Amino acid sequence: EGGGLKNMNRIIRVISRLLLGFIVYGLAIVVMIHANIGLSPWDVLHQGLSLKTGFTMGQISIGVGIIIIIIDAFMGEGIGFATLGNVLLIGTFLDIFENLNIVPYANNLFMGIIMMIIGIVLAAIATVLYLKPALGSGPRDGLMLAINKRSTKSVGTIRAIIEISALTLGWILGGSVGIGTIISGLGLGYAIEIGFKISHIESKSLIHQSIYETIKSFDKTKEENKNREVETCADVDKE
Repeated sequence: EGGGLKNMNRIIRVISRLLLGFIVYGLAIVVMIHANIGLSPWDVLHQGLSLKTGFTMGQISIGVGIIIIIIDAFMGEGIGFATLGNVLLIGTFLDIFENLNIVPYANNLFMGIIMMIIGIVLAAIATVLYLKPALGSGPRDGLMLAINKRSTKSVGTIRAIIEISALTLGWILGGSVGIGTIISGLGLGYAIEIGFKISHIESKSLIHQSIYETIKSFDKTKEENKNREVETCADVDKE
């Protein structure tokens, strides 16, 4: 019984951490959009593709996320519950914050830069929150970590290369680029790197549990608790 309760508390803690990460990331995106000084690199790509295809930015974001998940799987990154949550929930919380209308729009460049930096810090905190349980990275983070494990480059450098590539393609397709794009493109990877160091996360040794592995580990824990209960009952009978 004690083992089951302990396991339930752990599950609640992990789910709470993941949800908090997705909520904070949704808020971070809204703050960066409202900075009004240029979209972040991935959003430049999403907007560019949206303009060319007629799909909404949200639909494009989900579609791009699914394509990257497939690439991650081929590169050996586990597709976990957090991966699916990233694709489905961050956009949902983004819409909620937009509808609540609680984040003001920057009306000058200085305020825009401050808001962009706040957005980057929030995004880095959110990334650390949902990566630490190792239940699957976000599709874009998975790509960053998969390449990191196969190269000598730092997480920050790899993130910057990926984001600049997405930005270039988005700009060619007609996405909106500004000074905020440069700040977020170069700053987010290094902010995440600092977050990893503060939280003592070693990116190269971070092995994410796939959905199958997570379910398997829950079944194993249930079996162990059942065996423990049987052993306890046997001891009572002996007495």
